[in-house]
Amino acid sequence: MENRTEIIEDRKDFVCYNSKNKKSKLRCEENSVSGAVSQRACVYCGARVVLNPITDAFHLIHGPIGCAAYTWDLRGSLTSGSELFRNSFSTDLSETDVIFGGEKKLRAAVDEIVEKYHPKVIFIYATCIVGVIGDDIDSVCKMAEEKYHIRVISVKSPGFSGSKAMGYRAACDAIIKLIGENKSTKKVNGINYLGDFNLAGEVWVVENYLKRIGIDIVSKLTGDGKYDEIIKAPEAKLNIVQCAGSMGYLANRMEETYDIPFIKTSFVGIEDSINSLIQVASLLGDGETVKRAEELIESEQERIKPEMDYYRSRLEGKKAAIYVGGGYKAISLIKQFKDLGIETVMVGTQTGKPEDYEIIRQITNEGTVILDDANPYELEKFMLEKGADILVGGVKERPLAYKLGVAFCDHNHERKHILAGFGGAVNFAKEIDLTVNSPVWSYV
Repeated sequence: MENRTEIIEDRKDFVCYNSKNKKSKLRCEENSVSGAVSQRACVYCGARVVLNPITDAFHLIHGPIGCAAYTWDLRGSLTSGSELFRNSFSTDLSETDVIFGGEKKLRAAVDEIVEKYHPKVIFIYATCIVGVIGDDIDSVCKMAEEKYHIRVISVKSPGFSGSKAMGYRAACDAIIKLIGENKSTKKVNGINYLGDFNLAGEVWVVENYLKRIGIDIVSKLTGDGKYDEIIKAPEAKLNIVQCAGSMGYLANRMEETYDIPFIKTSFVGIEDSINSLIQVASLLGDGETVKRAEELIESEQERIKPEMDYYRSRLEGKKAAIYVGGGYKAISLIKQFKDLGIETVMVGTQTGKPEDYEIIRQITNEGTVILDDANPYELEKFMLEKGADILVGGVKERPLAYKLGVAFCDHNHERKHILAGFGGAVNFAKEIDLTVNSPVWSYV
């Protein structure tokens, strides 16, 4: 690694400048370096990210009220059903509960939820304090299931027990527990859509594309997911995985348990949307299905071409920095920027895998800064060093960009406009243009 800027000694192996002459050996999939003020969230937050969008699920946080407040309506996912999943229910553990245990409070909370709302499924999350005091959540769940004949599932997610990716895994284990481990003898010619959380309605966009080419979605995991759909997941012939960082583990578990093969897809950007549609049509359909997919792609490309040409003319030559959760999104964003004539000069993820970083190395230019689990200091230093005009990230990165006088695009939890599919590509280009070419920067 070229030492062009000062970083914490223990972080040096997690940062590199891309070189085409040698493989960038970037460390990843490890716990955050102590003292580095990681941009990652905790294990509990990772579990909530995955499970929160299930529309008829109830989320009971066994821990202090702060944990429930921290993840309230975390994903902001859109729903075609109940809105109750947006609420966080908490046992509100206090100092007395830490000393004497909180199981009694937990049982009372479950009783109250069942009495008031009659839910089909309750997820109970173990937070840091519960991991320390050792409440037996599994036994509370078992007793509640026997008493009320509904699903009550524990999520082992003490925040200190690993990284955000460990929370994804805990959530995926809970989903397998919800579905059960029995294989389905009945199979339908449809897919399970894994790893899209329907932040602005993207699940519905993809569902519409697939319906137009004759393919049904059996279950959505977890954006706009519903209990009655999710338990039918073993009936699908194929799993498609949008976010491999959060759902790759679940796809592997489902292949082992239910014999459902999976492919990685992305509907972020024009190139990846095209590839994904053709791939799904080829695997699940016949020649006619592939033909319908090709016709859909051709009509959508023709529809958006004038707008994309306009935005490309306004954005060519700009420089972008990317810092997002998973590797799949970073890869898709690099391709989108390239399509708009924008060079990616810095790219990082919170939970990227070695294969993600290898693809990133191949599709970015020499000298591009690649980071795993960055901290605010690193993001600021490299954005300034590389002269980035815009940062694409999440809510935690927004203040960093604005403080430096750099444009920002939210590609994570809080956005309310669609960024998937062909229409999403236009929305993305429009937002980049609005923020990069805003007159406000001439005053900074």
